[in-house]
Amino acid sequence: MVVVASSCNIDEEITTALPPKIYLDSNTGVYTAKVGREIVIAPDYESADDATYCWIMDGRLISNEPSLTFMREECGEYYIDIIVTTDAGSVSEEIRIDVVALESPIVSIAGGKNQTVAVGSEVRLNASISDSSLPTSLVWTMNGESLQRDNELSYIFEAEAVGRYTITATVSNEDGEHSDSVHIEVVRAEDMPVVWEFEFEAYHTVVGRKLRISPSTISNVDGVSYTWQIDDNESVAGEASFTFVAEAQGEYSVVATATTERDGQQITLTRKFVVTVYEEGAFYRPQSETSTAEWNKIFDYTPAPGQFINELKTGGFDGTQTTMETAIAYAEKRLRDENWVSLGGFGGYIIVGFDHSIANSGDYDFGIKANSFDGSSEPGIVWVMQDENGNGEPDDTWYELAGSETGKATTIQNYVVTYYRPTGPMMPVQWTDNLGNYGEVDYLKQFHRQDYYYPLWIEKDSYTLTGTCLEPRNRDASGNGSYWVNDKYDWGYADNFSPVDRLTDEDNAEGEVNANHFKISNAIDCECEPIHLDYIDFVKVQVGVNAKSGWLGELSTEVCGFFDYNMKK
Repeated sequence: MVVVASSCNIDEEITTALPPKIYLDSNTGVYTAKVGREIVIAPDYESADDATYCWIMDGRLISNEPSLTFMREECGEYYIDIIVTTDAGSVSEEIRIDVVALESPIVSIAGGKNQTVAVGSEVRLNASISDSSLPTSLVWTMNGESLQRDNELSYIFEAEAVGRYTITATVSNEDGEHSDSVHIEVVRAEDMPVVWEFEFEAYHTVVGRKLRISPSTISNVDGVSYTWQIDDNESVAGEASFTFVAEAQGEYSVVATATTERDGQQITLTRKFVVTVYEEGAFYRPQSETSTAEWNKIFDYTPAPGQFINELKTGGFDGTQTTMETAIAYAEKRLRDENWVSLGGFGGYIIVGFDHSIANSGDYDFGIKANSFDGSSEPGIVWVMQDENGNGEPDDTWYELAGSETGKATTIQNYVVTYYRPTGPMMPVQWTDNLGNYGEVDYLKQFHRQDYYYPLWIEKDSYTLTGTCLEPRNRDASGNGSYWVNDKYDWGYADNFSPVDRLTDEDNAEGEVNANHFKISNAIDCECEPIHLDYIDFVKVQVGVNAKSGWLGELSTEVCGFFDYNMKK
């Protein structure tokens, strides 16, 4: 005999009510939703006739429907229990909903947002788009009309007619849309504004030395003539820049004039300067009993954008470096701990001083510590300055120290790069140079999470760095992008695994701090001619290459310290 409770006999077949089952529409039980977007969780059920449904989050009932419609305005992980109950029993499952930010695209167009050009000019506009896992489209328009350049990152505007033009790049994906615009005014060549501006009105130098007076901003306008007059001497025709040399100390008045003609009228721009000339050695600061070999002050820290700028982990920033003062304090603390300070991409620099003048011994006079090792050289150009006016500030003339690449056809003097602030976080930084080239400092999301590589303490939306640029020696040794080597240079550069000026044969296989050594007697002037300096007071290191090594990112000089080698010999 068989006795079955709560059963019925249908056509002599015995059946029993079974508890419900839940089949989630996700194998992992984890769902992803975008902020502010609804997601519907719709499991399949078995044996759920006349069931009741309870969706519980944080101890509260949020739904009693078979499916759950869920939406939140804040990112985070949300844990929810689904409970299904019938007369035959109850069953539950836990799910997790990860609410993530929208991947709304962002686009940046490099360059000035308001430009004036002459008829016949060409303006290259380069767009950069934020990284996204979603398919993203790019559309160019001019004054609202399509330019038929869809998904092209560059557009060349041809200034064919006088007028005002707004060029817009718009990116979009399923999460949103974003635009960036450049406004271009096209004028006749004869109506182009004449710009000839200088950063300083006062200069100083030493008897017999060349002083280059160059404009910081100048327009590309034809038909402009320049004259230069020193004191009451006769004006002489020249270029937009002028090399000043005095054979006697004293104060000199310099008057510069730019002249052109517009519609039969003469336009004249006049610029006046005062140059004070001192005798060599007038402000020499000898060592004292309290003098130390190590650097004692950082005067300036202006890196180019780079992967370790603003970086909160290995870079050592904490997000408060929003002024030059706090950036300098950051760099000083790092160097006092003999930790590395990154100078970012090409042109980034740091300026330090000592508590005494470093004398020119004719041999190695000072050293710069860095973190180079065999296969990892990121050369920094070294510059020196004498406190010519005795005010204790590095506001005199910089002299480059010649290195093994000086004078080679592959070395570019007076190379200029302008960097542009991205319009959104986690985007590459675009740049242009004075040779017509352009590119990006890549954002390496796999390694870093700071919002911007662009220094937080740079207030302007673009800034320009100038210096000497060496031919890169980085190479893909693997052939497939997995192993990059940054080869060394012979001598004369910071953060360089030199066989000459490291003054050691140690292979430094562990990548420890090591030093390059430098001779003041290798100083050259603005025309790359040797110049004698009895001593120096300030040292500057400037990143000397504009290159990147695949997944390793941009080549970036690092420094770990500066010292007077004469005191350690």
